Amino acid sequence: MERPLRKGWTTGACAAGAAKAAWAALVTGRFPDPVIVRLPRGETPSFPLNRAECGAGWARAAVIKDAGDDPDVTHGAEVVVTVARAAPGSGVVFRAGEGVGTVTLPGLPLAVGEAAINPGPRAQIEANMAEVAAPVNAVVTVSIPRGEALAAHTMNGRLGILGGLSILGTTGVVIPYSCSAWIHSIHRGIDVARASGLTHVAGCTGKTSEAAIRRLHHLEERAMLDMGGFAGALLKYMRRHPVGRLTLGGGFAKMAKLAAGATDLHSRAAAVDLKGLIGLLAELGAPPAILAEAGRAVSAAGVLALAGDLPLAAAVARGAREAALAVLAGGVEVDVVIVDRQGRIIARAP
Repeated sequence: MERPLRKGWTTGACAAGAAKAAWAALVTGRFPDPVIVRLPRGETPSFPLNRAECGAGWARAAVIKDAGDDPDVTHGAEVVVTVARAAPGSGVVFRAGEGVGTVTLPGLPLAVGEAAINPGPRAQIEANMAEVAAPVNAVVTVSIPRGEALAAHTMNGRLGILGGLSILGTTGVVIPYSCSAWIHSIHRGIDVARASGLTHVAGCTGKTSEAAIRRLHHLEERAMLDMGGFAGALLKYMRRHPVGRLTLGGGFAKMAKLAAGATDLHSRAAAVDLKGLIGLLAELGAPPAILAEAGRAVSAAGVLALAGDLPLAAAVARGAREAALAVLAGGVEVDVVIVDRQGRIIARAP
């Protein structure tokens, strides 16, 4: 019997723990190790300290992030927080240290020039420091060694977050395979596009389709949304925060899933409806011999290969467009582009 997947802790929760430990060292002269963190939903995880250092008017603590069984790019990263005393009445001032990014584009929940420490983690840090001693008047600098290299595997650059990672986490808890950070980036990408005045954005399932869409529509990088399999996350957010035009791009199999009504296009969440594809082939006039052979196919690519000159990919593109329009419920123009593995466009629903 498989064990249940193990949950983990966000960078925001780890930063709150490190900040609390450093603040305690400044106030009491002692680092709590492990440090207990209180999260918004009542969880109280304890984090061992990976480093504990102090000097005149400052203290530094670090926690190693444990993302549980989630394939999080920051799993195992060291979250370092330096706390320095500030003037009475100044409150908490947040700064980006090594490996933490800075906001450079409007549309995010932080002002341009601010450290990329999201509002949720900021609140968690302040609340946990206040448990030690209030009021809290301090400069809090969050660092993640190697964070700038790790950020290359995220969508931060496209969102205008430069120099490193974002400190994320509304609840402080990482649910395995919820991919909350990815969905968060999709939403923020839409926000940045709207704030930048863009009227046309594209959601693509991967790098191959993204390159084809950029060539086709001559879109700038900030207009590109790395949708992956999260079509529903993109469409539902855009329904509430519309952009004038949306292009959806992806391979035949993923667009076939969307056409069949799936909004999570990952293989673990939805399989291709092969019977539905065969039904489309029949509607397009495929002879019985082709339909019989298609019935033995084990993949969407196998069915597509049997279609020959029949416009099966175009029918799927139209179906995907209709499915997207149904979720958006008006206000956004949609076109769908299907590409093959070489990045060639094989169908469009303009």
